[in-house]
Amino acid sequence: MKKVTIRKMSATDWDSVAAIYKEGITTGFATFETNVPSFEAWDNAHMTACRFVAESSNTIAGWVALSPVSSRCVYGGVAEVSVYISKASRGNGIGKLLLKHLIDASEQEGIWTLQSGIFPTNHGSIKLHEAVGFRLIGTRERVGKLNGQWIDNVLFERRSRVVGVD
Repeated sequence: MKKVTIRKMSATDWDSVAAIYKEGITTGFATFETNVPSFEAWDNAHMTACRFVAESSNTIAGWVALSPVSSRCVYGGVAEVSVYISKASRGNGIGKLLLKHLIDASEQEGIWTLQSGIFPTNHGSIKLHEAVGFRLIGTRERVGKLNGQWIDNVLFERRSRVVGVD
């Protein structure tokens, strides 16, 4: 694997981030979204902390970000993970690097639980989450529709071992 640098995502990364997101949408098993949102819409839906890109040879190979799961203050330490790897970079360990970096950064931000809703057919994402300590919570049956088809979501979570342990 070529040298990979993990760094904070900036607004100037949006074209690359959006292109990778579009590749994920195209797979049909990465998200319920069918269109890439504008940067402004994406920015408003994601936490400003804990947004990172993986860069290799001056090319963004993947990205990761957190979204709040609720506006209620009692869930302030719970966030949902988005992780996307470019088609050309999948299977090279970049997702694992990004998620490990995200876990460390999220704990510095006081996040005690990370969760991911994954399509059951997204075997790569399931394996990735399990590899960095996420556990299967259960299946949310027919939780959403994609192109007119009901889709289940398997819910994974990772509880911090350093934040919220008291």
